[in-house]
Amino acid sequence: MAEYQIQNNTEGRKFEIKLDGHTAFADYMISGEKIIFTHTEVPKALAGKGLGSMLAKTALNYAKDHQLKVMPLCPFMAGYIKRHPEWKELLLPGFNVG
Repeated sequence: MAEYQIQNNTEGRKFEIKLDGHTAFADYMISGEKIIFTHTEVPKALAGKGLGSMLAKTALNYAKDHQLKVMPLCPFMAGYIKRHPEWKELLLPGFNVG
């Protein structure tokens, strides 16, 4: 899998990958000691490159590095954590992804 440059656009509150004139992104909000992931989107033109997973991993590493508890309201982020249980330790207490 190729590596792409992921930017944390703090003003826009999103992690972004810009490629071939398109932007894949994972939106977030930070509230106190938690990070809330609200939406992840990969344009169809960029599908199949693993960009969503790269965004999720980068966003979760950011949460871990900044001691933030995670609320994945975004179905993609919740599904990523469910498939990669090593990230469940970051979940906000009482929050379950299944």
